[in-house]
Amino acid sequence: MNTESEPKLYLSTPHRCPYLAGKTASTLLLDPARRVDAALFGALLKAGFRRSGASIYRPHCGNCQACVSVRVPAREYRPNRAQRRAIARNRDVRSEIKPAAFAREHFELYCRYQSWRHRGDLMDHSDPAQYRESMVRSSVETVFMEHRLNGKLAAVSVCDLPEDGMSAVYTFFEPELHARSLGTFAITRQIEYVRGMDLEWLYLGHWVRGCAKMDYKINFRPIFGFVRGEWQLLRM
Repeated sequence: MNTESEPKLYLSTPHRCPYLAGKTASTLLLDPARRVDAALFGALLKAGFRRSGASIYRPHCGNCQACVSVRVPAREYRPNRAQRRAIARNRDVRSEIKPAAFAREHFELYCRYQSWRHRGDLMDHSDPAQYRESMVRSSVETVFMEHRLNGKLAAVSVCDLPEDGMSAVYTFFEPELHARSLGTFAITRQIEYVRGMDLEWLYLGHWVRGCAKMDYKINFRPIFGFVRGEWQLLRM
């Protein structure tokens, strides 16, 4: 990494894997006191890390290598049939980049989405402090991509801006509009943004083979995975 000094990394204690039942996971974390400039963040993304809130991390699970950081080359991407349908279904949606900041409209949409997505669980998704910590707080350059239907907020994508493209952090949308496939549509708009800026990559975070809720990521082709220390074209 081309930085003034090698960053300190810390290994978490083992915890229950959030993706694969019966598995134990560990996480490699960047020193939270380390200032992260654009060059360091780009180098970390290229080494398979990603950001959540103030944390920049990468799975580090000993004998398990199921988590694979993935990225899509924006210039080469071609939508499949389902993605073309999502694009056509949302031709009336307008997208705009906004600064990453707390907005009541965003927060209320986030609460509705979390209540729908995690219906019946015991998690409290209506705490503004928790929302600020997980969605708004960031140690790198971050933006919100708003998606509006007839002027009304339909979805928000939280995205980081490394030097070589965009990193998708999280998207939440209006539950009543779930049939529009707004999650898929949001990714196509992010790819469009990267291409329009004449940059290279949309980073999609980690894909886990065998985790059904992450299978959508490998439907964006071509796609590269960070495997055994290098980026490789994934063929499936």
